[in-house]
This record gives sequence, C-alpha cells and structure tokens, in this order.
Amino acid sequence: MSARLGIAGAVLAVAGAVMVGAGSLVGGNAGVGAFGMMGGASGVAGGMMGGYAGASAPGPGATGFVAGTQASPRVVRVVAGPGYAFTPSTITVAKGETVTFEVASMGGLTHEFMVGPADAVAADQAGTPEAAGIGMMQTASVTYTFDGSGPYAYACHAAGHYEAGMRGAITVAG
Repeated sequence: MSARLGIAGAVLAVAGAVMVGAGSLVGGNAGVGAFGMMGGASGVAGGMMGGYAGASAPGPGATGFVAGTQASPRVVRVVAGPGYAFTPSTITVAKGETVTFEVASMGGLTHEFMVGPADAVAADQAGTPEAAGIGMMQTASVTYTFDGSGPYAYACHAAGHYEAGMRGAITVAG
C-alpha cells in the first residue's frame, strides 16, 4: 500500500512540475508585459489567476516610437505591487506627449496611481490626476499631457505606501 502511495505521490509531483512548466511557457518572463498562470510577466496573455495582457508602446528613442497625442495617447502599462513597488519604476516621455497610464494592481493590497509634477505628487496635492482604489487584479487608467520640462513623478498614497517607497520617476526627453 505505501509503495502505491509513493508512486502516486511521485506521479502527482511530476504532473505538478509539468503544469508549472506549462505555466512558465504561458506565463514566463518574456518581458512583453502580460501576466501568466500565477501573475508572472509573460509574452502571451493573462493566465489562470487573472492577468494583465499586452505591452506598453515603445518609448522615446526606441524603434517604432510614436509620441502620444490628446487624440491618440501612447499607452504605458504599470504594475502596482505586489507589495510597495511600481514596475517600471522609471518612465521616459517626450515633451508635450500625452500618455495614458494603464495601472494594474497585483497582490493583496489596494493601490492608487497619482501622476503629475513631482512636487504635487510628493505632497499628495488635491487636483493632481489620480486613480484611487485599484484593488487586486483590477486595472485603472489616468491620462496626462507632459507639457512642461518636469520633473514629473507618480506615486501611491494609500496609507503607508508612499512612505514605503511606492513611487516612480518620469523623465522628459527632448
């Protein structure tokens, strides 16, 4: 009886390894900007535990870059969490460009995304564009036009998040 249980356990372990391997094919770190089986970065699409599919449009200096306009903003995808971090932590925009930030919250925390002049973002200044209450596996968007030279930033001001380092910098190119 114990030999059969040992074999059954080995079969289940192999099956689990195959499933994890398949998940890494669907949800591995291909760097395109989607999330796979358990929320890892992937080049394909969202997986079993939800997802955030697609890549950001190329930024200034990259092949294929087209500056966003008010009529057609460039989309930049940002992941909030898990924990107290944004990915990416720095973003480059073109002067005068309009960008729509699509922010997905990963992990069990609720986040917000505020974007604008760095001093206003740091001070959590009323009237600074933001999306609040972004819960686990939810996505929200904020559109902003970078019509000055900066500095610009983004941050989460949910209780204790900013203090824990949940913020990012925006560089204006050109």
